[in-house]
Amino acid sequence: MSLYFKYLLILFKSQMQYRTSFWLLSIGQFFIPFSIFAGLYFLFERFGQIKGWEFFEVALCFAVIHMAFSLSECFARGFDTFSSLIIKGDFDRVLVRPRSTFLQVLGSKFEFTRIGRLLQSAIVLIWALNNLPIEWSLIKAVTLFFMIFSGVLIFTGIYMLAATMCFWTVQGLEIANIFTDGGREMAQYPLNIYQKWVARFFTYVIPFGTVNYLPLLFILGKTQGQAIYYMLTPLAGSLFILPCFLVWLFGVRHYRSTGS
Repeated sequence: MSLYFKYLLILFKSQMQYRTSFWLLSIGQFFIPFSIFAGLYFLFERFGQIKGWEFFEVALCFAVIHMAFSLSECFARGFDTFSSLIIKGDFDRVLVRPRSTFLQVLGSKFEFTRIGRLLQSAIVLIWALNNLPIEWSLIKAVTLFFMIFSGVLIFTGIYMLAATMCFWTVQGLEIANIFTDGGREMAQYPLNIYQKWVARFFTYVIPFGTVNYLPLLFILGKTQGQAIYYMLTPLAGSLFILPCFLVWLFGVRHYRSTGS
């Protein structure tokens, strides 16, 4: 992991060489989710609630998924831009180095400008928590942390799957955006407002529901049955990254360099 943090420090210093550009991009990243959240706010101003969900409950849902997305975009961007390593032939150099290909690709690119999106999400999170009558406990606080952490792992896993496809397609597939950008847009609302097949897909296939909707029911005290199952769903959702990592290793083993 020391290699990863060295990459992080080097790329941070590199991006800070152009500070004006860095801060302008960060401000832009702040206002992108802000405009989406404004639409959410006016929606509830007009209708009051959606299927029994109040504004601040959905705002908490929004904040969690956007925090997870911004952190994954910042620290796992290397997989999202992996196709450029394949096209330029730079992945060959990654393979000959006596270090993990996973860590090298993970540390190949960081987007620190996502601090703007992260800040906006944190503001919404604090605002929502201050306006919700939650009976806090250590378990609920830990659950909230793992909701965000496991969300980061799920987004990272999707980036890894998209990167693995580049071993055969070379160019990155835009279909991956259906599950990253599309998944983020879907998961910023409670899943029970959608059709059952949509909720099941984003619970059992791409498990955003396990890091947002289900544990949110536990935090808000809306569970039906054993609350411990809802509390543990973020841990279950985090396991999504394991098959993604295995698929990545499979792709690395079957990689064929240009001209081979």
